[in-house]
Amino acid sequence: MPSNWNHYRTAVVTIRFPDGTVHVEPRPAGKAEGAFPAAAGGGIVHVITAWNPLGRTASDDANVQAQSLLLDEVHQRGLTWWPAVGGDAGGTHREESVAVVGMSDAAARDLGRRFGQDAIFAWSPDAWRVLTCGTEAAEVSGWAVSERGRSAGSDRR
Repeated sequence: MPSNWNHYRTAVVTIRFPDGTVHVEPRPAGKAEGAFPAAAGGGIVHVITAWNPLGRTASDDANVQAQSLLLDEVHQRGLTWWPAVGGDAGGTHREESVAVVGMSDAAARDLGRRFGQDAIFAWSPDAWRVLTCGTEAAEVSGWAVSERGRSAGSDRR
């Protein structure tokens, strides 16, 4: 497992959907609290970042450039995506991310790996999973979602 595995297992993610922003937190396996986003159409939402490759802190400029390249790749693939931010529950560490639908776990892991990531997240109606990018290892848990208000305009891409 990656050296930061415990950080990934306890990470929280905020996703800005067209009809509102949601905050997702891990819960014990088998629990799902709140509504899975209708915008996802019941599909798996993969959360991927290009920030801080290989678990090493990169400069703001390097992170912004890498994230821009990730967004270019998502656009080229014609994927539906929404802006997301992942980090620790205390809010001291945050990484810009994208939440995408329309990818298999293997394709999402590959995309994360291409951007030097140790792990990505996969959210479905029945589970919150942390997937390693270098192996097939995964941690499966439940999830809880809280709404953070409605977004202005449409963020669906």
